[in-house]
Amino acid sequence: MGVPLRQQLTVGTYLIKQKLKGVKKYPLVLMLEPLFRCNLACAGCGKIDYPDEILDKRLSFEECMQAVDECNAPMVSIPGGEPLIHKEMPQIVAGIIARKKYVYLCTNALLLKKRIDDYTPSPYLTFSIHLDGMQERHDASVCQDGVFERAVEAIKLALAKGFRVTVNCTLFQGENAQEVAEFLDYVMELGVEGVTIAPGFSYERAPQQNVFIKGRDVKELFRGIFKIGKNRKWKLNHSSLYLDFLAGNQSYECTPWGNPTRNVFGWQKPCYLLADEGNAASFQELLDTTPWEKYGNSTNPKCASCMAHCGYEATAVEDMLRNPLKGLLTALRGPKTDGDMVPEPMPELVVAKTPTLAGIPIRVEMAD
Repeated sequence: MGVPLRQQLTVGTYLIKQKLKGVKKYPLVLMLEPLFRCNLACAGCGKIDYPDEILDKRLSFEECMQAVDECNAPMVSIPGGEPLIHKEMPQIVAGIIARKKYVYLCTNALLLKKRIDDYTPSPYLTFSIHLDGMQERHDASVCQDGVFERAVEAIKLALAKGFRVTVNCTLFQGENAQEVAEFLDYVMELGVEGVTIAPGFSYERAPQQNVFIKGRDVKELFRGIFKIGKNRKWKLNHSSLYLDFLAGNQSYECTPWGNPTRNVFGWQKPCYLLADEGNAASFQELLDTTPWEKYGNSTNPKCASCMAHCGYEATAVEDMLRNPLKGLLTALRGPKTDGDMVPEPMPELVVAKTPTLAGIPIRVEMAD
């Protein structure tokens, strides 16, 4: 894993405490989304089609700190929108670091050269820079030429100044395992700490719907990538069992409360990816009032084909806690890249609570 031992120990201690306390639903990463406004319009983004009155909204420093304290997760990811647009972002980051939380500031890096002196290197701060492949691929993904070069320049600058830097890569339709492998080689040569990699979620609000890769195609792609990677020294910011899940070797249900989202609307139900399911006024209300059983790749058509790390990394971590030997062996051997895959999730049969006139429950099969 591309994660320092200090951070692994902090997170591991937190997880053990939750287990000892008997906590059933606990957060692993807070998704703190203080604005939706962005300086790019990416083809697969579902965050930027709101009207201007929503795009102009911001979470204040005080609201961000309240969310961090309410949730109390050991890690905070700040996506967007583009966080560097937020005028209070340096203060927000400093406030999270003061609480000894590990913060991943997610950015397309277009503003990083201009804003980098607003931040101080810290073991608690990582710039997570968005790159979806090499130059042609990335610039096509973000729908603007020249972004790849500026992002790479910003990566080199941040590393030279002593910052922790990772790359956040989302894979879309038309990906080639060899090209992805060459990209991973390239970013490792840049000297980044690690790479977060996952298939894109098919946002209903995304400007283009034909860019998403789904189902077995995702697993075949990752098997191809990992087969090449057996002889490479890639540092991927994921648990071994989540990577094994991407390769089609683990059957997991989503753990949406593992990465709860606080944005300009409140605490988003049920997760970072589904935007129209309602919001809660507090983290505890989110836990208590969200109908968690309604969500998952076998129970909700909106969740079908989702394999995003914000839903399944926490599941994989939970599995590793229950089955440490399996997690260790998978980490040592790497994901399985041949043989049978686990079956694709099948829609569950839902039994209605209201009986028919004959007193026989109605059985309804959910469609894709």
